Amino acid sequence: MADYKAPLRDMRFVLNEVFEVSKLWAVLPGLAEAVDEDTALAVLEEAGKVASKTIAPLSRAADEEGCHWDNGVVRTPAGFVEAYQTYAEGGWGGVGGDPVYGGMGMPKVISAQVEEMVNSSSLAFGLYPMLTAGACLSINAHASEELKEKYLPNMYAGVWAGSMCLTEPHAGTDLGIIRTRAEPQADGSYKVSGTKIFITGGEHDLTENIIHLVLAKLPDAPAGPKGISLFLVPKFLVNADGSLGARNPANCGSIEHKMGILASSTCVMNFDEATGYLVGEPNKGLAAMFTMMNYERLGVGIQGLASAERSYQNAVEYARDRLQSRAPTGPQAKDKAADPIIVHPDVRRMLLTMKALNEGGRAFSTYVAMQLDTAKYSEDATTRKRAEDLVALLTPVAKAFLTDVGFETTVHGQQIFGGHGYIREWGQEQLVRDVRITQIYEGTNGIQALDLMGRKIVGSGGAFYKLFTDEIRQFTASAGSELGEFVKPLNAALDDLDSLTAWVLDRAKGNPNEIGAASVEYLHAFGYTAYAYMWALMARTALDKQGEDSFYASKLGTARFYFARLLPRLQSLSASVKAGSESLYLLDAEQF
Repeated sequence: MADYKAPLRDMRFVLNEVFEVSKLWAVLPGLAEAVDEDTALAVLEEAGKVASKTIAPLSRAADEEGCHWDNGVVRTPAGFVEAYQTYAEGGWGGVGGDPVYGGMGMPKVISAQVEEMVNSSSLAFGLYPMLTAGACLSINAHASEELKEKYLPNMYAGVWAGSMCLTEPHAGTDLGIIRTRAEPQADGSYKVSGTKIFITGGEHDLTENIIHLVLAKLPDAPAGPKGISLFLVPKFLVNADGSLGARNPANCGSIEHKMGILASSTCVMNFDEATGYLVGEPNKGLAAMFTMMNYERLGVGIQGLASAERSYQNAVEYARDRLQSRAPTGPQAKDKAADPIIVHPDVRRMLLTMKALNEGGRAFSTYVAMQLDTAKYSEDATTRKRAEDLVALLTPVAKAFLTDVGFETTVHGQQIFGGHGYIREWGQEQLVRDVRITQIYEGTNGIQALDLMGRKIVGSGGAFYKLFTDEIRQFTASAGSELGEFVKPLNAALDDLDSLTAWVLDRAKGNPNEIGAASVEYLHAFGYTAYAYMWALMARTALDKQGEDSFYASKLGTARFYFARLLPRLQSLSASVKAGSESLYLLDAEQF
C-alpha cells in the first residue's frame, strides 16, 4: 500500500480559490476573528501530519488484529490507544467544538477536511472521534448548561468519548417502535433500560469515560416517533467535582463480527436501569438527535470520499510502476520489457473516473459544509433560512451519492491492481470492505433517497430544489464564453433534472409508489448534476490560472473527462426513473 499523502494542495484549491471561504468567514460573526487563510492552512497541515504519520501506519495491522471483547471489556488494536492520545493532545477532538467549553472553534469547512484526512488514514480509527464530535453537537445544542459544563470540556479534550445509541434488534429505521424505557427519579435523573445494537464505539479502551446519547421513551410518552426522548448516559457517573464516580450499568454484551472496519468496536449495549439525564425536551429526542445525525451524514459521505482517495493514491502509484504489455500505439518504455499499465486506455478510464469523482466530491462536501457554517453563524434571517433549506436538500445527497460513488471508486482502485487487489497485503481489499458500511449506516442510501425525493423534493413542492437550481442558473447565465464547453452540458443536465423533477412531482400525486420507485435513480441524477456544477466552478478557476503550473492543466483535463464520460450517465438514470413504478409490481411476493 502506498504511503498516505494528505491532499492539501487540492483542499487549498477548493477552499481558497474556488469558494474563497475567507470572504464567507469575514461576514459571519463568530468566525471573522476565529479563522483566516493562514490559520486554516496551519490547521490542515498539522492534521495531515497526524493522519499520515500517526494513524495511517496502523491501518492494515489494526484490520488484521481487530477489536477484542472479553466479558464486557473491549480492547482496540495495538497502537490505537497511543495514537488516540496523540490525536487528543493535539486538540483534534475539539476542532469544530465550541470555544466556550474548550473547543477549537473551526468552521465545518475546515473540520470536514480534517475528517477526510483522518478517515483516509483509517476509517475504523476515525469513527471514534467522529461519534464523539457528533455527540458534542447534540449536547451543545440541546442540553442544559449544567450538562454542557460537566461533559463537553472532557469530550472536546478527548479524555472522554461519545456514542449514539439508536438502533434496537427489532427497530432500525423505524425508531418509533423502540422499547428502551426511561423512568423518572426523584432527583431529576432517569433510569434507562433497554438493548441497543450496532453501537459504534459503545465500549473501548481509548478514553476513561464514554458518554452515550440514548433514545428512549418515557412512561407516558405518546406512541410512535413523537414519543421519543434523548438521554445522556455516562459509562461512569461524574461527581460534582468532575471526578469519576461509580460504574453505570451500561454494559457491552458483545461486539459484532463484521465485513470491515474491524478496528472499530461495534457493540451490543445493555442498559439496566442506568442513570441518565434528559437532553432537551421530553418527547423531542429525535429533533435533538438529528442535530447530530445531519452532521454525521455529511461525515459519512466524507468517509466514502476518504476511502476512495486512499484507493486512488494506491492505484496511481501501482499503475505507474506495474509493467504489463505494450501501449496500443507502440512501446512507451522502450528500455523495459513492458510499459507501465497507466498507458492502457481502460486503466486510464478507471483512474480518471476515480480522480473526477473524488475531486468533485471534495468540492461538493465543502459546498455543503459552507451551507452548514452559514446556517450556524449568519445573523441575517433570510440568509440563514436559505442555507438551512439547502442543508436539508443536500444532506441526503452528500451522504448517499458520496458513498455510492465512493464505493465504485474504491473498487476501481482494487481492479487496477488486478489479482493483487484481492490480496490482503496490498490494502485495496480492506478499503473495499471498510467503505461498504458507509452505504448502510446513518440511514441506508435507499432511505436517504426517499428523504430527498419524498420530504425534500415532493414535501417542499420543489421549493428546496429551486433554491439550488436557481443558483446554478445564475452561475451559467453570468459565465463567459470561455466556459462554454462546461456551461452548455451543465445547462442541458439541469434541463433534464428539471424535467425529471417535474415528472416525479406530477406522478406522485396519483401514485404513492412513484416516489420510492424513482428515489435512488433520482438521487444519482441529482448527484451527477451537482458534481457538474462543482466541476464547472473548478474549471472557471483553472482556466484563469492554467498557465501557472500543471495543477491547473490537470484540473481542466479532469473536468473535460467528467463532462465527456461521467455526466452522460444522467441519461440512463432519467430513462429508468421515467419508466415508472409499474414494472416493480408485476410479480406477487411468492414469485420472487
